[in-house]
Parts: sequence; C-alpha cells; structure tokens
Amino acid sequence: MAISASMVKELREATGAGMMDCKKVLVEADGDMEKAIELLREKGLASAAKKAGRIASEGLVKLAFSADGKKAAAVEVNSETDFVAKNEEFVEFVATLSEIALDAESENVENFMNADYRGEGTVADVLKAKIAKIGENMNVRRIAKCNTPGVVYVGYIHGAGKIGVIVGLETEASAEEVATVGRDVAMQVASMNPQFVDESGVDPEFIEHEKKILVQQAINEGKPADIVEKMVIGRLKKELKETCLVEQKFVKNGEMSVKQYVDSVAKEIGKSIRVAEMVRFEVGEGLEKKEENFAEEVAKQMGN
Repeated sequence: MAISASMVKELREATGAGMMDCKKVLVEADGDMEKAIELLREKGLASAAKKAGRIASEGLVKLAFSADGKKAAAVEVNSETDFVAKNEEFVEFVATLSEIALDAESENVENFMNADYRGEGTVADVLKAKIAKIGENMNVRRIAKCNTPGVVYVGYIHGAGKIGVIVGLETEASAEEVATVGRDVAMQVASMNPQFVDESGVDPEFIEHEKKILVQQAINEGKPADIVEKMVIGRLKKELKETCLVEQKFVKNGEMSVKQYVDSVAKEIGKSIRVAEMVRFEVGEGLEKKEENFAEEVAKQMGN
C-alpha cells in the first residue's frame, strides 16, 4: 500500500514521533494507523516523543582529548532531573558522545545527531532508546570542537560535570609539560567565568555598549564633560581586567594576574606559552528551569 504524506502527518501529530520513524512504521503496518501507533510504542518512539515536551535543564558536561592534546571536544547533554544526570548509563552515554565529538566534522548538533554511535545506530537513534529506557526527556544541547594547529588543549571538570572547561595553549611544549598550568587556568575559567581570553578578542560592539553605559553613569554623577572621556577609559580598562581571562587576578595567587602566572611557568620550562582559546559549558545556562509544585505533584500521585 502506498503511504501518503497526509498519513505520515496524521501519525506524527498523534504520536509526536519523527517523520521518518512514522513513515517506516506505516510501511511496516501496511498503512494500518492503529498498528503503526502500536509499533511506535513498542519501539519506544511514541513515549520518547511525549517526553520531548518536558524541560530538560539538568544534565552533564563531558570533555574528551586526543592523546597528544592537539584535539579536544566538549558536549552538554541535558536531562530533566539531577538524579538521571548521575545515572551510570547516562554518564557513560555522555562520555561516549564527547569521544565521538572529537572526530565530528563540525559543531553543528543537527549533523552530530546523524553520526554513528559505536555501530549501534545514529546518535539520534541511541538517544531515543535512552529516553524510552530511562523514562526522562534528554537533549544533546551543544558540542564544541577544538583543533587549532600549534595549540595544546587541557581541561577541567567541576562539580562532577556541572561545568566543563577546555583551555587552548599556544606552545611548543607537550601536553604533559603544560598539564598543570592548563588545569589551573581552566579552573580559573570555571570559577571566574571570563567573557574573553584577552583584549584582542573583545567584541567591538561590547566595548561600544559598555562605553555608552559608563558615559551615562559619569554624566549622572555630574562629572564635567571634559573629564568624562578620561574617566570612561579608566573604568573600561578596569572592567576589561575583570572580563578578560589573562588580565584577571589569578585565583590561586592574588598577587599576580593569570598572564603573569602563565609567563612564570613558560620561563620555568623554557618554552613560550600563550592562552589562545577557551570553551566553558555550564549545565543548563540560559535554559528555563522547571518549577515543581510539590503539593500538586502529591495530589497527582494520589489521583486527586
């Protein structure tokens, strides 16, 4: 029996399953809508689709590195609850995804979902199966890939995967030689959340925006017009010291900046080191958190 687009659409609306999955089961069921819905449920696809509406704002960040530190990847996968984020199967799943991301062609999540998952199907297929098995909505939110020539990557995971940081160091030193300094700088990024590596990476729009705010602040304070400009430059430099990683006070030693610390290690090992890149993923940042009403939840459980 020929499967029409309207049949696929009808099944998709009824179950929320993916278009290709709907088409496959309709072919398998020879166009029988009820049988197709049953097949989707058996495959765990209908239940996975129903769960896809729930907010997944917990989860895990995992990092992966090549043996020589020349390549690195970060992956954030969200779940609905912190309980699932600690589930061994979920942790292993996210760790495997970070390894797959090392060899992914791009940071495009849509393309990544079509990548092979260790011969078990695509990432999307395995994700659907995990949703059906674990019983919670999950979402591969973002990936980052780092592989700039001449850069060595080191990472740090904070809070069992709540924050993941990759730092790229431009150096001729080996990954072993820069392991400690790289981890220290990555910890700095995790705790202080700088917006930029250094002033050269600051978005000109950000500077203009901040300038406008600072000018208005100075005018509101009643400062004379002739000194406003000087004041603004001074305040902007102070602000950039707080938002640029290398200008920040080093958390392990407030007597020096991050740059001074990195330079001191470079001198020690006799090889230049420059902080060139950083990636910082924090679980659920920017996502709406699901508000639970405990009384309502209990009432639902009791059938009231």
